Amino acid sequence: MIYAATTALATLSQAERDAIAALPREVAAHDAHMAALPCMTTVEAGGSAASAPLGFPFTVAAWNLERCLFPAASAAKIAGTGAQVVLLSEMDNGMARTAQAHTTAEVAAALSMAFAYGVEFIELGLGSETELEFCTDTHNRAGFHGNAVLAAMPLVRPFLLRLPGQRFWFLSGGDQPRLGERMAIGALVATEAGPVVMVSTHLESNADAAQREAQLRFLIDALETAFPNLPLLIGGDLNTGNHIGGDWRDETLFDHATGRGFTIHGGPETTMTTRPSLITRWPDRAMKLDWFLTRGLQAAQCHIVASTDAVGRPLSDHDMIVLEIAGFAPRA
Repeated sequence: MIYAATTALATLSQAERDAIAALPREVAAHDAHMAALPCMTTVEAGGSAASAPLGFPFTVAAWNLERCLFPAASAAKIAGTGAQVVLLSEMDNGMARTAQAHTTAEVAAALSMAFAYGVEFIELGLGSETELEFCTDTHNRAGFHGNAVLAAMPLVRPFLLRLPGQRFWFLSGGDQPRLGERMAIGALVATEAGPVVMVSTHLESNADAAQREAQLRFLIDALETAFPNLPLLIGGDLNTGNHIGGDWRDETLFDHATGRGFTIHGGPETTMTTRPSLITRWPDRAMKLDWFLTRGLQAAQCHIVASTDAVGRPLSDHDMIVLEIAGFAPRA
């Protein structure tokens, strides 16, 4: 678990990123280099928020924003849900395809929220073929791509946890070569009944069910050690069904989570959470990838919000999921 925090992540020069791209495509070389980089071993904490604790009920949103091409429109969409805690994934910082913006900071500022941001990957290229159409430069200022948690109150003890994986994107990333591994980022958020651990995570897409279960198991183990007996909320893109035929019901991570005392929330069972977007143009690829897992909390309802703006433009290839928390669950 990484607790070191900064107000601004240290960026790498293009020469340093070129050196990463020239590393031997070996796990040992990847891991040694990643461990030596401050931007990969530090949480960025920023934004500002009111100090009052959350009252019940309150709303949490989770959204894979697919690079976050449109920070202002995305923030407006989130604001429409009334969410006071927001869990985001696939957030660019200093990428040519998103105008070199720190998209998390822009969304947080528009929502008057505090944020914690962590780098999942250092992108070594400009992105996929469709992403090149959005590039405003021929270089990335920072090349950061990661996850974030935002809240309408201060975030306490922000943390980052890298999940076990097989370094797929470094070893065989194709047109998206990257240094890094899937991760979770979170923090304590104060409520009128006490603190809750809020976690934004993103499990591996290029994996099978056993690998994703191992990632979730690792995350839960770490949270139980770091925050014993506290209510937990995990949300994000769990990539359920990817590379196993597309059926989320075949994922073993759900049985593992329920066996550890978690309740699963994904909105209506037959409602998928992906759609064609400006980047991902696959109209026949509808999947149910996005979920909340809660323990020690009473959830009132979970629903899915279409990720289109007022004129029907898709803001992401994922829809947003929204969960209302009614209170703490009675202790057994």
